[in-house]
Amino acid sequence: MRIALGVEYAGTDFCGWQIQSHSRTVQEELQKAISIVANHSVEIYAAGRTDTGVHALNQVIHFDSDSIRADRGWLLGINANLPKDINVTWVRLVDAEFHARFTAVERSYRYLILNRLSRSAVHHKRMWWHYPALDEKLMQAAADQLVGKHDYSAFRASECQARSPIKTVDKISVTRHQDCIAIDVVARSFLHHMVRNLVGVMVAIGDQSKPVEWAGQVLRSADRSKGGITSPADGLYLVDVRYPEEYSIPSVSGFPVLW
Repeated sequence: MRIALGVEYAGTDFCGWQIQSHSRTVQEELQKAISIVANHSVEIYAAGRTDTGVHALNQVIHFDSDSIRADRGWLLGINANLPKDINVTWVRLVDAEFHARFTAVERSYRYLILNRLSRSAVHHKRMWWHYPALDEKLMQAAADQLVGKHDYSAFRASECQARSPIKTVDKISVTRHQDCIAIDVVARSFLHHMVRNLVGVMVAIGDQSKPVEWAGQVLRSADRSKGGITSPADGLYLVDVRYPEEYSIPSVSGFPVLW
């Protein structure tokens, strides 16, 4: 049987998603917990890899097993063997054609910024604290230049292993609620550090260090050295992954923000 799971995790104390020999990772913790419940070793596959410090509300994974368990048994059994910063939220039996990564048709990320003079004890490692004043309207004007099908080489990390820098970004929206700014980015797939690099450019325009037209100039340059900083991992969340309707994969029920 092929089983899909929805997973949420706080990425603060993990060295990213992918198993590494020297560090604690989300994949390793999940594989250990699932293998205990399945009573055999399993290998899991995810919708996408997240970096050190990046969080997830609805990371989708799948694994294969011959063990018979009710959905409730899988969910409660796996969670009982997971640390407090990882949790399975739903379980679905899927057919063998389903693949958590390759069947996905859309991925949604949200980046959170705390924009005020004082730092936050509550939101530490959950938002990027950026104290210079940000103009969300300027940030949206910058974002509008970055939507569409483009060569995103200027927003690509040097260690990115993607075959092509050509991606299609369907949506970038910037919203503010009091001291909090949320940047939502939706696309089928992303380059390594792409969202964090997009945010870096938008913030430089939002605090008026750069003019609005700079966003388009960076994009057209296809040169990472022409871009802005890579924003911290703390504020980034993999919010949701969408699949064809026939798989009935649940969507996330809420966003990691206070409105």
